Amino acid sequence: MSETASRMKQAIAVVGAGWAGCAAAVELARTGHQVTLYESSRTLGGRARAVEMQGKLLDNGQHILLGAYTESLRLFKTVGIDLDQALLRLPLQIRFPAGCDGMDFVAPRLPAPLHLIAALLRAKGLTGKDKMALARFSSAARWMDWQLNTDCSVSELLHRFDQTGRLIKLMWQPLCIAALNTPPERASAQIFLNVLRDSLGARRAASDMLIPRIDLTTLFPQQVASLVRQHGGTIETGTMVQKISGCQGKWSLILDKAEDAIYDAVVVATPAAQAAILLADVAMNTAIPAFEYEAITTCYLQYPANTHLALPFYALTDDADSGCWGQFVFDRGQLGSTQSGLFAVVVSTSTSAIEMGHEALSAAIAAQLAHALQMPQLAHPEWSRIISEKRATFSCTPALQRPQEKTEFPHLAIAGDYLASDYPATLESAVRSGVKAAALLRQHFSPAK
Repeated sequence: MSETASRMKQAIAVVGAGWAGCAAAVELARTGHQVTLYESSRTLGGRARAVEMQGKLLDNGQHILLGAYTESLRLFKTVGIDLDQALLRLPLQIRFPAGCDGMDFVAPRLPAPLHLIAALLRAKGLTGKDKMALARFSSAARWMDWQLNTDCSVSELLHRFDQTGRLIKLMWQPLCIAALNTPPERASAQIFLNVLRDSLGARRAASDMLIPRIDLTTLFPQQVASLVRQHGGTIETGTMVQKISGCQGKWSLILDKAEDAIYDAVVVATPAAQAAILLADVAMNTAIPAFEYEAITTCYLQYPANTHLALPFYALTDDADSGCWGQFVFDRGQLGSTQSGLFAVVVSTSTSAIEMGHEALSAAIAAQLAHALQMPQLAHPEWSRIISEKRATFSCTPALQRPQEKTEFPHLAIAGDYLASDYPATLESAVRSGVKAAALLRQHFSPAK
């Protein structure tokens, strides 16, 4: 090994194998560093991972990616994922079933912004006033370059641009909750505009909706683990890192099931609360703040294998007062033949919903599907399961202060979807943060030119 290569190759620990940690690990491993990826659970993926249920590997939450997720898609290719095989790509759409008094909005495959103009003209379920309000908002957002002088709530932003009540109910509220997992009255308008800028305001493909055909652990984290091992790295699952402390210019990791380990550098890619505990003995100038959190719940319902929807997914009208909690329903059978008859219903900002209990919530969602889709048999699934992530995302409120990946220690970086970003807590923000953390360490260890 040359002197330059020897100086560049460092032993680096990545603590946490969620999507941020996986992104950091693959970037460090493929550029020649000796990576050890630690994960306290037995399954890689963090809050976007596979769980075993009724003999099936399903996700702990149904996800949609966007064509605007450039870093995620780049890393998928880096680890050898065939995007056409792994993801169902659909044009931007918000389509409600007949029983929802909703709308039908589908962007055709035309160059931007013609695809949105055509979708608006063809949209069903919106009045002329609704369409004019949508066109006015889009034009104003572009004219402002998607920037606000002062952040405010999404509700305030929509009121400022005279968006109609029906348009808010059928389009803006579902998009805000799906993207930010925060109700419009509390959600950051600037972060919402950032998401719209990179999807609706960019090239047509950026607004495409990408639905994973396979479970999320298999999709990315398992491929990352293979790449790390191929480059001489190690994956340590079921191992809890309890503390991190400085050790003669390096870092000491205190482990629960093994002797302490010493590394040249560390990426802390755990949730914020856990990162604060891990780094409690490190004298950092900037503390990791405590966040407010929002829950996301997914209800899986199994029906006979010949049960299917006309589309891969529909938007649903949620109304807590009427016992309608679901916001989107996915026909998993259209993603893979092994999931025929399996539906996944997403309930974002679901804290109130899960308070009623799993059995009652499952029954309410099944009844909602039967009515909205006008399929009475959906009221009686063969089985149903509820999966809730009570701290799925931070509450993405206006002007929220989020820390940076960079610390005052050049060989210590932080990664996670809660760090400073144009985006809310999404898979893409986690991946981008992991990539940035890895770049900081690579820059530190690169020989001076």
